[in-house]
Amino acid sequence: MNWLQELITTPGIANTVLLYSFIIALGVWLGKRKIFGVSLGVTFVLFVGLLIGHLGFTVNSDILQFAREFGLILFVYSIGLQVGPGFFSSFKKGGMTLNMLAMMIIALNIGVLLVIYYTTSASMSDLVGVLSGAVTNTPGLGAAQQALEQLGMEKEVSDIASGYAAAYPLGVIGIILSMYVIKMLFKINIDKESKKIEEETEVSIPKTLVVTFHAENKMIYGKTIKQLLDFLGRNFVISRMKKKDEIIIPHSTTVIEEGDYLLVVLSQQDEEALEAIIGSKVDMDLEAIKAPVVSRRILITKPEYNGRTIGSLRLHLGYDLNATRVNRAGVDLVAAPNLSLQIGDRITVVGKLEDINRLADKMGNSMKRLNEPNMITLFVGILLGIIFGSIPFSFPGMSSAMKLGLAGGPLIVAILIGRFGYKFKLITYTSTGASLMLREIGICLFLASVGISAGENFVDTIVRGDGLWWVFWGFLITIIPLIITGIFARGYYKINYCSLMGLIAGSTTDPPALAYANKTANNDAPSVAYSTVYPLTMFMRVLTAQLLILIFV
Repeated sequence: MNWLQELITTPGIANTVLLYSFIIALGVWLGKRKIFGVSLGVTFVLFVGLLIGHLGFTVNSDILQFAREFGLILFVYSIGLQVGPGFFSSFKKGGMTLNMLAMMIIALNIGVLLVIYYTTSASMSDLVGVLSGAVTNTPGLGAAQQALEQLGMEKEVSDIASGYAAAYPLGVIGIILSMYVIKMLFKINIDKESKKIEEETEVSIPKTLVVTFHAENKMIYGKTIKQLLDFLGRNFVISRMKKKDEIIIPHSTTVIEEGDYLLVVLSQQDEEALEAIIGSKVDMDLEAIKAPVVSRRILITKPEYNGRTIGSLRLHLGYDLNATRVNRAGVDLVAAPNLSLQIGDRITVVGKLEDINRLADKMGNSMKRLNEPNMITLFVGILLGIIFGSIPFSFPGMSSAMKLGLAGGPLIVAILIGRFGYKFKLITYTSTGASLMLREIGICLFLASVGISAGENFVDTIVRGDGLWWVFWGFLITIIPLIITGIFARGYYKINYCSLMGLIAGSTTDPPALAYANKTANNDAPSVAYSTVYPLTMFMRVLTAQLLILIFV
């Protein structure tokens, strides 16, 4: 069995891969175990890495650094692509309030940290590690470590990881505890809160409807479809028309006549306006009437259609078809001429079957093609992110020029590509499974590397050093800002408790807390609030971690 002993103890590529595989496999498995109903998830990889490092297992320093940094890049880049499409829209309407409250939590986190810094002898590098663990934000830890390396403080890199590990477990508990405390303080009834969410959702989110109208208004007789669209100024699509006994596909030049029936795809908020202008609604399903036209969904999978507007496709002239709806990520959108298409969209068209098949061949309509990874966009984004993250920014009072680094640079570029990439013909579509795999591989490599490097001195630091203080300080950094902001959000803004739980989980970027919130609320309101504040919160956590190091260290 000497070969096995050599494999385990002799440094080399095989030994390194074996070590990482063992740490990640065991860490992920342990992370799925629930303690008092709460699991730590993939973060348990860090604790297994600490144990392995403490037992004396090491990895070549260059390999360790590469795995750590590359894992961090994959993690933050995949997050950026995921949140990019909704990043800017998250500031609209109620999203602005939620993001403002999330910034309040971040500011209070830093405020509590500064109080501890000025009233104790703790170093700022240690406290930033504690802060990252207290708010369960791994990219912030990575950004702070890079800032320390930029300053030439290699020793503090492992110490900051120890602070993160010490504060993390109680950080998860503190986040969930703050939700419970707010619930008790305001004597909240979950059922009532859920019912309010359902009522608000019905009012605020217009549904896409398919309605048949009978042309009864003399004002529109003799008018073309285009003239009707221009007059109303609303987004709707006339899918089919019944003229006498014939079902036709209307074009922009089709004239509306007395007695016509129009099958219209529209938003619920526009239904009343169209009824007032066109005529009464009738209970007639034109789709069910036998006719030489059918309705089919086409999956857009060819890159040349990424970013094209529906109007630019000229479906009437080239295919004698009508586009009625676009399904994007499970949401139906009215197929307005100015709507830009993206890879992965499903466009509903109406017309003759042979014309639909011709368009389907042009647009791809191949699920197999969607399963192919878009490697160009991935590595172009990483390339640009590293370049952007390496640009120095000088500010007065800072000991060194600030760089966004390997955490901030790829994150910002990924957000921009996720939002605007289609305009530059970059395919940003990634299947859910592929995106999750990329993110999980990245975070596992990063956490395993951090654990191995910090494990050698971890026990001595915790037992003989300030470890117990780190746990206590981390709990204060977690719980105080969340309770203060939660009371303010509920008392002043009257935020629904279901959304408030999502806000708390999102402002700490904590998946276990989100899982608890979803289970408690039994609706998707926590997830909506979480995704609203998550992008800006992630960006600010990365940025503030670096600023604290560069300003105070």
